[in-house]
Amino acid sequence: MFIVKKKIGNEEYYYLRKSKRIEGKVKAITLAYLGKDKKLAEKKAKEIEGKMKEKKKDLKEIKKPDNMVKESKEEKEFLSFIQEAGLVWGPSPEIYGGVSGFYTYGPLGKLLKNKVENSVRKIFNTNGFREIEGPTILPDKVWKASGHLETFEDRIIKCKKCEATFRADKLIEENNEVSADAFSDDKILKFIKEKEINCPSCSGKLENNLERQSLMMKTKVAGQESSLRPETATVTYLPYPRLYNYFRKKVPFSVYQIGKAYRNEISPRQHVLRGREFTQAEGQLFIDPEEKNNWEKFKNIKKTKLPFWDWKSQDKNKESQKISLEEAMEKKLIQSKAYAWCLWLAYTQFEKFGIPKERIRLRQHHPDEMAFYANDAWDIELKLNNYGWTEVCGVHDRGDYDLKQHGEASGTKLEAIRENGEKFVPHILEIAFGTDRPTYALIDIFYDKKEADEGKTTFKIPYQIAPIDVSIFPLMKKPELLKFSQEIKETLEEDFIIDYDISGSIGKRYLRSAKAGTPYAITIDYDSIENQDVTIRDRDTEKQIRIKKDDLKDTIRKLLKKEIEF
Repeated sequence: MFIVKKKIGNEEYYYLRKSKRIEGKVKAITLAYLGKDKKLAEKKAKEIEGKMKEKKKDLKEIKKPDNMVKESKEEKEFLSFIQEAGLVWGPSPEIYGGVSGFYTYGPLGKLLKNKVENSVRKIFNTNGFREIEGPTILPDKVWKASGHLETFEDRIIKCKKCEATFRADKLIEENNEVSADAFSDDKILKFIKEKEINCPSCSGKLENNLERQSLMMKTKVAGQESSLRPETATVTYLPYPRLYNYFRKKVPFSVYQIGKAYRNEISPRQHVLRGREFTQAEGQLFIDPEEKNNWEKFKNIKKTKLPFWDWKSQDKNKESQKISLEEAMEKKLIQSKAYAWCLWLAYTQFEKFGIPKERIRLRQHHPDEMAFYANDAWDIELKLNNYGWTEVCGVHDRGDYDLKQHGEASGTKLEAIRENGEKFVPHILEIAFGTDRPTYALIDIFYDKKEADEGKTTFKIPYQIAPIDVSIFPLMKKPELLKFSQEIKETLEEDFIIDYDISGSIGKRYLRSAKAGTPYAITIDYDSIENQDVTIRDRDTEKQIRIKKDDLKDTIRKLLKKEIEF
């Protein structure tokens, strides 16, 4: 950088300039006007230069890899597909180098995530739950009462070589078929040593000690120490008096929330599976503890067989076993009929997504892993192609812990009254989904990568949950075909998510549609105008049939619901 003096008339003006190579030529560009006084101009130039150096330093810091982990060839190809398809981008903000644990859903990804969240809404709504929405930031007195401030932390381990930091239990679980959350500190360190687990970033040796890090994201509101919510559950408990009145002072009642939560994760890896910002969908059933085994809905589902993996089988390295909910109750794997129903409801959601049954299991929490207040705790796990068995949902019997804690801390009695006049604190049964994990799981499981000699790569997501329902392709860019295609589009987009594509050959458009996971593609040709019909093409079978324009909406609806076969 250098100072240039220009004389205009009798006045002298000073400018700060720098040399820059533009299109192969070195050119001088003006950075700032410095004024008329030489000394002040020199002072101002130094200030500007200092600020620019500081900015460069900040950008350099931002662009440092955040616990960068080497990816396999298969994972790289998969992540490339996710980004190129417009599913998920990041870590965000990409133009500044990105920060681990923060992602942007692209147009296709957001459509898919919306489908996931709407499916969760549907299963909650049709089973008696009602949706509420609470704040994402609360004063720390709330989080102190809930126990989060003191206990919501993870054990971390550092690399001796590169000083990268990792969550110790997850580091073990990523490469071993074990649940390490229940391990003692000594057992974690012993396991890491025996299995020769090294730093995923640089392959260096790990420290032989553990530290602890709070997961709470701190802030201040109106001068009060506050935190961003790490889950939606607590925010659901707090308006209990309002909820109790709304539901006419009767229990049981059920509510749920879908919204953002935040955790200061130590080493968020595995894409959106472990983010610092994520979306939760949590349902809470408030119930009289005396009625947990008088749950009327249990009789309708008691014969349903689910893949139970109890903690004793885990310790003995045995596989999960399919047994009925009734049998699980008899074996005392499950403590109440109401809780069994919650497990069934959560499992059913993943069936609704179209996840193959062989990829779903219910894992019981180990006694050492279970929270002290929990009466029952099971996770739903899915077998992913990239990361193996992964938790996607937790179902917990939280007892009366939460309402008692917040009742005592706030000085408000969070109680209900039985018909005989007895007062009691309701128990809470919780179904905790995260919508990012099911979204990722659907992409992971149904991404169908093909080699060049095997055919086309497709996204074979179940039709009912596909981000886009129908693609519409005019065969050629002729005005009459475009006009008819627009009419079809306007008719269908009232009820379906539509992709309208006129770019490239029809073959290329079919391929783009298949890569986006779109179940059906509609082609409009000159026969369509004459006969008032269209060609509809199935994504997987590539079979084509002609459908009358007036029957199109009803036919697509029935196809997506599997009420008719193609």
